[in-house]
Amino acid sequence: MSTARPSFKFRGGSFHALVVRPEAPIDAWLAEVDALLARSPGFFAGKSVVIDVSGLSLTKQTFLGLLDELSRRDMRILGVEGANPADVDGRVPSLVRGQAGKSDAAGAPPVQLPAPEPVSSLLIDAPVRSGQAIVHPDGDVTIVGSVASGAEIIAAGSIHVYGTLRGRVLAGAYGNQRARIFCRRLDAELIAIDGHYIVADEVEPHLRKAPIQAWLEGDELKIITMN
Repeated sequence: MSTARPSFKFRGGSFHALVVRPEAPIDAWLAEVDALLARSPGFFAGKSVVIDVSGLSLTKQTFLGLLDELSRRDMRILGVEGANPADVDGRVPSLVRGQAGKSDAAGAPPVQLPAPEPVSSLLIDAPVRSGQAIVHPDGDVTIVGSVASGAEIIAAGSIHVYGTLRGRVLAGAYGNQRARIFCRRLDAELIAIDGHYIVADEVEPHLRKAPIQAWLEGDELKIITMN
C-alpha cells in the first residue's frame, strides 16, 4: 500500500534588498546614518538590508560592533558581503556576489553566460498609494499620476513621475550613475541616484513644488527646474 506524501517543491526566485556600504571611519559613518534617520525615521522600516564591507579593513571586534550598532538602529540585516567568513561568527549569512566570466577551478575555462536580457521599462498607469513599493531592477519606471507620501519607487534606471512626487524615490539603484529623476511637482521625502541622496529639508525653496529634473554630477546630486 502506497502512502501519500505531502508535496515538497523547490523554485527559483530573487529578492530585493537595500545594499548599504559603510565607510571609514565607522563612527563618522554611523553619525551620517543617524542624521538620515532623524530626518526620515522610517527609511529602513520593513526593508531587508545587505551590508557591503568590501574594501574595508575591519577587525572581527569592529565588524561585530558594527552589526550591533546597525541592529540598534532597527536595520533588518539580510546578510553581509565582502567580510571574512571567520569574522561573521554566525551572526548573519555571508554572501558572495557572482561574477560573470570567472572560473571556479584553476585551469578551467570561463563559463560562457547568455547575453543579458534587453533593458525594459515599467509603466504604472495609476497613482502610487501610501505604503506601496515599486521595485524595477531592469530599467526605467514611469508613473502616470502622483506618488503619495509613504510610497517608495526603486529603479535601476531613471524615474519619471507625471504628477506630484512625494514619498521616496531611488533611481540608478543598482549602480547606474547616468539615471535621472523627473517629476511635475517635487514634494518628496527623499530622492536618490546611485546612492547619493537629498532629503526634503535640503531642497532649495525655489525647487519645492516645482517641476524638476535631478542627475548626478560627479558625487553631487543636482536639481534644476524645468520651467
